[in-house]
Amino acid sequence: MPVTKILMEGIGEADLRSLDVYRQRGGYRQWERAVREMQPADVLALAEKSGLRGRGGAGFPTGKKWSFLPGKTFPRYLVCNCDEAEPGTFKDHMLLEEAPHLILEGMLIGAYGIASHHAFIYIRGEFKRGYEIFSAALEEARKAGYVGEKLFGTDYDLEVTVHRGAGAYICGEETGLLNSLEGKRGEPRLKPPFPAVEGLYGMPTVVNNVETLAYLVPILERGAEWFAAVGTERSKGYKIVSVSGHVRNPGNYEVPLGTTVREIIELAGGLRAGRTLMAVQPGGGSSACIFEEHLDWPYDYESMTKAGSMLGSGAFVVFDDTTDFVKAAFNLVRFFAHESCGQCTPCREGGSWLERVLERMVDRRGVPGDMEMLSRVSSSITGLNLCALGDSIEPFLRSVIVRFPEQFEQRILATAEQPA
Repeated sequence: MPVTKILMEGIGEADLRSLDVYRQRGGYRQWERAVREMQPADVLALAEKSGLRGRGGAGFPTGKKWSFLPGKTFPRYLVCNCDEAEPGTFKDHMLLEEAPHLILEGMLIGAYGIASHHAFIYIRGEFKRGYEIFSAALEEARKAGYVGEKLFGTDYDLEVTVHRGAGAYICGEETGLLNSLEGKRGEPRLKPPFPAVEGLYGMPTVVNNVETLAYLVPILERGAEWFAAVGTERSKGYKIVSVSGHVRNPGNYEVPLGTTVREIIELAGGLRAGRTLMAVQPGGGSSACIFEEHLDWPYDYESMTKAGSMLGSGAFVVFDDTTDFVKAAFNLVRFFAHESCGQCTPCREGGSWLERVLERMVDRRGVPGDMEMLSRVSSSITGLNLCALGDSIEPFLRSVIVRFPEQFEQRILATAEQPA
């Protein structure tokens, strides 16, 4: 199938980190047009009409999210979430390093669309190179008159602040991110109130993912109808999918939503020679696996949910018949247990228990009752926490235990058969 290039157009071919190159390719024209010719309500209407949904994981309609802001409460803030840390996801990292001006222009348009005068970008601490590249791009844009006071000869002012995180996965959750931005411990807040009502510094705030905001630029350029014409009835437009695992050509691939799971695997070169497919994790470390019977299902939000998983942030991990699913489950559970902020008992304690049980199974020290323990503890975690991290511990583990129970049982039999 042909490769789509919307946000990824020019990446690997041109130096999009250069302001001059970006402008030669039409950069910042939509930003200027928005300020000169449009009202914030016009931008919001375009976002709604396009059907653009959040590309960070939840898939919530972008325009609807903006519309929740109270009409007369100011100041208000736009926050770009670049704390990408979901296992298997690397699309925002790529955009940050390769197309910083595209991200910035999307942020500026988004801020204007909610009538904000201050936008923030929260960048994962490990993305040092990306932080430096984006900061340099911001200064270039500021000197060129795209950021600051009285933009394009109007009375509209807009400031942009860059903030580096410190490597906490939990700060990818929007309220944990807002706490971190305020200088507090990065812990999720109790909701309600939601950020749209009481967010950064207690004021109305919209938090959008990097990819979400970047798509505003082509939507303004080509029209909401162009974007809405692609994809499925409820999953509109394009999506960057980070394909990794047991494929020949792992990498980022931009596809129309509704592309089949099989086609995405083929875009990445297919499976390694002589191997057979065992499972696909379609939405990153937080998602359950789907299997061979789902290969011809469309890759969109609704279909992945119906298949028992989720599209999430677009981290697409392929597992072939060489996979040790006990080790894979242990690695993911260990990650989530380590990244728990510790506020909620089910997440804090349940993750640690699952990690201990899986660790001894990896070492072939499993004991009778471990399978029941894994099932009981994992089912006691989900839906009982302030944020989705606790709910992320269980899906992959549950899906592979049900599908490949023999791999787990073998780790117990080996111990049971040892002499006392």
